[in-house]
Amino acid sequence: MQSTDSNEVTNSDLRFILPVQSRMARAALGLGVRDLARLAYVSPNTVARFERGEEMLERTIYMIKAALEKAGIEFIYENGGGAGVRLRHSGNGEHGESDG
Repeated sequence: MQSTDSNEVTNSDLRFILPVQSRMARAALGLGVRDLARLAYVSPNTVARFERGEEMLERTIYMIKAALEKAGIEFIYENGGGAGVRLRHSGNGEHGESDG
């Protein structure tokens, strides 16, 4: 059942991303480590440590994931074909979100 309540937590909100998904998402968006750090309100060192596979707090991973989703990324979870990312289709023939 799909809800329209923006405060409701969905199963996809509770899933964490893999370090490789963060690297793929940055590449798709053309973001550097510093760019993602700024968007996620974390330090560049935190992003680098996460992408190397170091242990992170759950809230830190969520902040990185949320920043990438806001920038236009959809995460594809392990479904037999491996985890990945794609640019979200905006509905106007373009991918991702525009800066204005």
